[in-house]
Amino acid sequence: MRRGRGEFGAEEEEQDRPASPMDRALRYLGLSAGSGTDSRRAPEPLPRAPEPREGALLGARLSFRGDVSGEGDFHIAGRFEGEINVTGRVVVAEGAEVDANINGLAIVIGGTVRGNLSAATRVEILPTGVLTGSLKTGSFTAADGASVKGEVWVEPAAARGAATESKP
Repeated sequence: MRRGRGEFGAEEEEQDRPASPMDRALRYLGLSAGSGTDSRRAPEPLPRAPEPREGALLGARLSFRGDVSGEGDFHIAGRFEGEINVTGRVVVAEGAEVDANINGLAIVIGGTVRGNLSAATRVEILPTGVLTGSLKTGSFTAADGASVKGEVWVEPAAARGAATESKP
């Protein structure tokens, strides 16, 4: 007799005995739970995690010295020194320390950055962010509490395109 319960309930009722949470977990993982299970039955596929965004993460307890370049995003939570050239976003988390020139689609700073920034779309400095260096971007935002020491060039993408076309 089925009462419309999920897949776990169907097996429990077919066995005419309640399954323990461990039995259900083992069946879910495709492992034999002991007597009364059909070992010939193929395990149900596990649900897949969503695909992560392309890119890389430098963890909070890690430090890296060198150059990072490529397609995708780069998230920094630790210490980085060198050059960053990516096609996606660069995110410097709160507490992170970066000594680098950064070139990307967009740059978000919540930690400390010393270097020059170039972002195709925008640069955003969060309340905990500190930037020492120049930046060039299409849009710039600095939250209350943010610190910026250096030159700031803001030129919308439309103006950059027009300036490039007008040159002989």
